[in-house]
Amino acid sequence: MEVKRLTVAQATIEYLKNQYVERDGIQNKFFAGCFGILGHGNVAGIGQALHQNPDFPFYVARNEQAMVHTAAAFAKVKDRLQTFVCTSSIGPGATNMITGAAAATINRIPVLLIPGDIFATRHVAPVLQQLESAVTQDISVNDCFKPVSKYWDRINRPEQLITALPEVMRVLTSQAETGAVTLSIPQDVQAEAYDFPVTLFQKKVWHIGRTMPDQTFLAKAIERIKESKRPLIVSGGGTIYSGATEILKKLANRTGIPVTETFAGKGSLDYNEPQNLGAVGVTGTPGAIEIAKEADLVIGLGTRYSDFTTISKSAFQNPEVQFVNINITEFDSFKHGALPLIGDAKAILEEMDQQLSDYEVSKDYREKVENFNTSWDEFVSGIYLEKNETPAFQGEVIGAVNTFSDASDIMICAAGSLPGDLHKLWRTRNPKGFHLEYGYSCMGYEIAGGLGAKMANPESEVYVLVGDGSYLMMSQEIITSIQERQKLTIVLLNNDGYSSIGGLSASLGSDGFGTYYRYRNEETNQLDGGLLPIDYAANAASMGAHVIKTSNVEELKAALKKAKTIDHTTLIYIEVDRKKGVPGFAWWDVAVAEVSEKVAVSESHKTYQKNKKTQKYYL
Repeated sequence: MEVKRLTVAQATIEYLKNQYVERDGIQNKFFAGCFGILGHGNVAGIGQALHQNPDFPFYVARNEQAMVHTAAAFAKVKDRLQTFVCTSSIGPGATNMITGAAAATINRIPVLLIPGDIFATRHVAPVLQQLESAVTQDISVNDCFKPVSKYWDRINRPEQLITALPEVMRVLTSQAETGAVTLSIPQDVQAEAYDFPVTLFQKKVWHIGRTMPDQTFLAKAIERIKESKRPLIVSGGGTIYSGATEILKKLANRTGIPVTETFAGKGSLDYNEPQNLGAVGVTGTPGAIEIAKEADLVIGLGTRYSDFTTISKSAFQNPEVQFVNINITEFDSFKHGALPLIGDAKAILEEMDQQLSDYEVSKDYREKVENFNTSWDEFVSGIYLEKNETPAFQGEVIGAVNTFSDASDIMICAAGSLPGDLHKLWRTRNPKGFHLEYGYSCMGYEIAGGLGAKMANPESEVYVLVGDGSYLMMSQEIITSIQERQKLTIVLLNNDGYSSIGGLSASLGSDGFGTYYRYRNEETNQLDGGLLPIDYAANAASMGAHVIKTSNVEELKAALKKAKTIDHTTLIYIEVDRKKGVPGFAWWDVAVAEVSEKVAVSESHKTYQKNKKTQKYYL
């Protein structure tokens, strides 16, 4: 057997750069390179290997969590068919990646994490930053990755790499099981040499198939649809990842079956398609909420049914409601006692379209859905109208960006009150234009994710919408965007704190406690003094961004035009009224204090108990 003598780190990089994926005859490298921050736990191993492999690009991030977000956003835009490696040293560098790993796994997005680890020989212990245990020596902080990884392994001997790496790729390229994968490699093992078989480094193509469900189940599903009077499709991220948007449009247009969209699924249909009811669930449109309430058949398409999607298990009120779930993941396909169609969304919809050639909803039902579509668009138009208020209304800001952006551009957001308003208001014009990380709703994802989206689709303008709270948590990737010449347009909405939770707190009777950025008041001992003097514009400028300060929507529109002419990351600053929001049309199960000295809390608890009675078990 022909062998090649390499260090474990060198062998890892050599293997990864020869991994390819193929779907529908289109083939590409699976890894676009490696993000990392080098420290004593990986600089002499993975760092050295990357140094001698310039064809596997290395990108320096400013925060380990951020680089995982960047990789995940990149993979999301690439329909999970390409991603990055992320490497860190052992210690805080490794544990900083855990939040990013959780977000990737929750959202079913492939990212490979390679943290360094403590010495496998144990001769030097405790090594710098080592977590010691009195009951075992076979543990490190990297064990914390286990619950947030879809696959986890530790390489204690060089030859273990030979069987570990194919397992890494098996999980990463699995449409059903993908997520964060952690390959923990001790720092001494990274630098150890071994005679690896040359065949390990040959080009390997991982084929992404379009699997079909059991034909008996498919026949039953077709029968259920034909028997239904008020069917509804709930379209999730799986619709977009499988490339099923065109066949969904064809099926919905012909049959009249209405479509609602989750956060990950928004863009499954263009906003002006007659069957598109838009956002579903807690942040849903009135039409989506009403149709869901009455539906006798819910067809879940690539959705995992989060509590936002189901209005905390109260969205579907028809006592006879049934579910048919189309999902590549067995776990998700069985949810709500559904008839499971386990397979690829595009392939299944194509088959359904043929078998439902003689099926249409009633004329009255079709007209009802189409009226909801047009009436909601009229509502959105009313919010988008320029009012030039100071401070601005968040809905107007969304409208300005949405109206100015091109159909091929990407809007990215993750946390705060923005996602809910965007879910309702944003007029989608392509499947990739609406990029929300809402599985984890991770504050700080926005700018790092924007960088990943831009790297995945350099021809698109990327608009990062971020509140001041998220900005303060992780703004430093502005520097990385400058370094890599990846231009972002960041619209920073300042509402002096945590507007979303402030609004939720107020709705629960707690007056927005603890959600403002204010000085401590010596008289009350509370954070209700004057506003903190934070200069966001100066902060962004210090990292190399071009900054434009605006005071109303008219100035914002002019700033967007100016930003498009600038060749590097630009931040547009605007203050917004945190107390003026887009109306909500549904409740959300957030527990309210059962007893309280405050009357408002007690009243909120009564409403909470009333809403709880609408929750159902779907068995």
